[in-house]
Amino acid sequence: MLLFLSPSMILIALAVIPAVALMIYVYKADRLDKESPQLLRSLVLQGIFATAVASLIEMVGERVLGIFLSSRTVAYQAILYFGIVAFAEEGSKFVLLKNRTWRNPEFNCQFDGVVYAVFVSLGFALWENVRYVLSYGFQTALIRAVTAVPGHACFGVFMGVWYGVAKRFEGLRDPQSRNICLALSLLLPAITHGLYDYLAVMETGSREWIFFAFIAVLFFVSFRLVKSTSQKDKYIPRVY
Repeated sequence: MLLFLSPSMILIALAVIPAVALMIYVYKADRLDKESPQLLRSLVLQGIFATAVASLIEMVGERVLGIFLSSRTVAYQAILYFGIVAFAEEGSKFVLLKNRTWRNPEFNCQFDGVVYAVFVSLGFALWENVRYVLSYGFQTALIRAVTAVPGHACFGVFMGVWYGVAKRFEGLRDPQSRNICLALSLLLPAITHGLYDYLAVMETGSREWIFFAFIAVLFFVSFRLVKSTSQKDKYIPRVY
């Protein structure tokens, strides 16, 4: 079928397919109560919108950072990837995720948090991937299909696991634990994202293996989390 598509359409398909495949995987892992297609589509759109918000924050943050530090310094790179890019992207996803789902009546199971966060993250990755692939071509599509797209899914898993736990503490009327888990649902994916970007930029020559080892561990932990969280899923007590 791809033979009948234009080169640009083939590139778009290659950019979209990895994200869709991961969405299907997480959707199937939701055992107790499947989410509605309308909600899931809206979460993908929230992720796409998050790319615009994050891009604006990153542009402003990078310009301000450049006033104080040279872009050639390690401090500049560390602050850029850990303090600006990671929190701009994961923070945008988190705010839009919470705004769309926290009070939604469909949020009735702990694993729903994983589904929601991964769909927002993959909406982000999907749109970001389309832009990169159209700009840089087929090789970029292949590389990002096995690195950046699953990477965003992993960040979404870390966010979603703690987001779901936070919602459960909400149902148990434990606001202190809820707030701690909400903070972790932002901090953990942001730190992981920052480390991913930092290693991706810093890896050169013999240090390249560090980046790929990090990716391997990241993927392994994330898929194990999806499996274990799915198996231990439980309904959230209703707040009256």
